[in-house]
Amino acid sequence: MAAMVIVNTPGDWGVVYWPLLHAEWHGWTPTDLIFPFFVFIVGVSIVLSRRRAASVGVIARRATILYALGLLLALYPRFDFATVRLVGVLARLAVCYFAAALVYRAVASRPWAEQRHVALTSAGLLLAIYWALLKFVPAPGGVAGDLSPSGNLGAWLDRTVLGEAHMWSQSKTWDPEGLLSTLPAIATALTGVAAGAVLTGAQPAGRRVLGLAWSLELPINKSLWTSSYVLFTSGLAAIALALGHQIIDLAPRPARWTRPLVVMGTNALALFVVSGFLVKTLVLIRVTGPDGAGTTLYRAIYLTAFEPLAPPKIASLLFACAALAGLYLLLELMHRRRWYLRA
Repeated sequence: MAAMVIVNTPGDWGVVYWPLLHAEWHGWTPTDLIFPFFVFIVGVSIVLSRRRAASVGVIARRATILYALGLLLALYPRFDFATVRLVGVLARLAVCYFAAALVYRAVASRPWAEQRHVALTSAGLLLAIYWALLKFVPAPGGVAGDLSPSGNLGAWLDRTVLGEAHMWSQSKTWDPEGLLSTLPAIATALTGVAAGAVLTGAQPAGRRVLGLAWSLELPINKSLWTSSYVLFTSGLAAIALALGHQIIDLAPRPARWTRPLVVMGTNALALFVVSGFLVKTLVLIRVTGPDGAGTTLYRAIYLTAFEPLAPPKIASLLFACAALAGLYLLLELMHRRRWYLRA
């Protein structure tokens, strides 16, 4: 969650260190690990949650709340339903949670080894289906195996079902959180369910190697959420989970340095929603900048308080770190008062 804030709130998008940017298309950067790690840990939390035996109705309600929060964030501040983006981060999390929670609910009473087997088998089936669709099924008027931003099957499906007005505003012809690529994202959540079943992540290294090998056939691509991307990022997430379990959970007593992790982790949804509203609000407000020209409050704060401090890329990063620090103070206050945003 901390990495998400740093990535999403640079002082100046024109001067950002490359690890804090997404890969342009094929390939990956550290930033491309953030969202799949988030989806993965949703799967883990399904197993660890006290609500794991929830009814289908409760699971559906929680997914609906997640989607509604995402829709509200997309609508703010203009509330233009004619152009609102219908998919996005919280929408994808809602669908992934709903599907993975239903799978886990069906096997929750079975031994952990069987839970892991069902989750991984389901994930593998989804990845195989998605790979076959991208590789062998052409979009109408296109060719099979086209993995270009606008020519792939998923982009065509989004344009047909959602319509360009309701897709990612920066492209209008494809959406990184589109409908078809949600299938492998569900697989990511299911790998988290498998990892949560054993609390260590089963065979993480082998899954990572398999993902890298598969990338020779289907490139690692975050926007397409390719099958190789799922295996690669889930393997890394499983390694991170195993290390965190060993260092933190199995320690004789809680270490003080872990408190920020607890504070942000227990209110992850609040951090995501508040940070989104904060950025949109600062961009909405118009003020006079230090040069006398009109600009956004977001830009004015950066130019006035951060740009003079350091070279451009460092100043831009300092702005992001300051945003994270401010949000953390809010979450710390909420944590002390036991205020948590839950779906």
